[in-house]
Amino acid sequence: MRAAFLFILLIFFGLVAYAAWHLWRITPGGWGAKSLVAGLFLLWMVAAFSSMLLRSRLPYPAVVALYEVGQPWLIFFAYLLIVFVLADVAVLCRILPKTILNGNLAAMLSIIGVVAMVMVAGGFHYKHKYREELSIATEKPLEQQCIKVVLASDLHIGYSNRKAELARWVDMINAEHPDLVLFGGDIVDIAAKPLFDGNYAQEFRRLEAPAYAVMGNHEYIAGAEDSERFLADAGITLLKDSVAHFKGIDIIGRDDRSNPSRPALWEYASSLNGFTILLDHQPSHLEEALDAGIDFQFSGHTHRGQAWPISWITDAIFEKSWGPYQKGSTQYYISSGLGIWGPKIRIGTRSEYLVLQIFRADAVVAGD
Repeated sequence: MRAAFLFILLIFFGLVAYAAWHLWRITPGGWGAKSLVAGLFLLWMVAAFSSMLLRSRLPYPAVVALYEVGQPWLIFFAYLLIVFVLADVAVLCRILPKTILNGNLAAMLSIIGVVAMVMVAGGFHYKHKYREELSIATEKPLEQQCIKVVLASDLHIGYSNRKAELARWVDMINAEHPDLVLFGGDIVDIAAKPLFDGNYAQEFRRLEAPAYAVMGNHEYIAGAEDSERFLADAGITLLKDSVAHFKGIDIIGRDDRSNPSRPALWEYASSLNGFTILLDHQPSHLEEALDAGIDFQFSGHTHRGQAWPISWITDAIFEKSWGPYQKGSTQYYISSGLGIWGPKIRIGTRSEYLVLQIFRADAVVAGD
């Protein structure tokens, strides 16, 4: 495991060196100008990783500043790397001249300018939250004709998505006037401390409907005990391999796969008689919900890669990495997340929440 990590680290820093060398090479002028541009690129990288590695040692405002300044480097680096690789391939194929990346001010400004514009557009795109709606008719006995559920995953609140943003999301959820609110994990980002210090729970307590949640992998990264304590303080009922009942709906909450000893789904789901909603943070082994007779599964975790072309990777890894899906009689929705991890930039993906309306089948027929 350690050897694999070191190998990945070696590849990463090799790619960073490749990008920095290309920046040094494309910058016109002498060693001073070249070293300045490449050095700023590497300094920006240090800020990005300092925001994560030093968060427990620095005051909250300093960590927030490092996040705001440093995290966009991850996107800048990824897109810069793509451009330089494509340019090198084009040079090898004699599509572009060899001098295109050598001391070329116009090429340097064009590349950095285009990448910067894409990042700015991605930042504005992230701020817009998409409302996805899904309706399901069921013959199972609900206590009212229609139950409206708002579901969201991957809020990642803390140093990046802060309290004012959470307040906006709570207002958005309340504006739907839901009967029920469900969170599919990763409410906490990488530490619970800023949530306690900033009294983030105060915003969740403004929710106007009962709220339930499951653990995600980031709740374990932040510390399972602290995460559970925060959710309790926020008035959110945590379901860990347990079931809650709400007006004819059986809400099943699975513990995250970070817990290797979690029981099999069928052990506590097969005996339920209501309309079953399964909250399972990571959308792995979707056939388990089908085998357990689940009506609807909601998952998150993938973010659909957050930025293209990483979305291609998540699409390849998961059976379904985003959107509605169906296997047999079981319906699924894999959310790309309401919040985001790291840089607040979405490129080719979106931030969203789901409004699920569950109708009694007899009410649908009567309405027709």
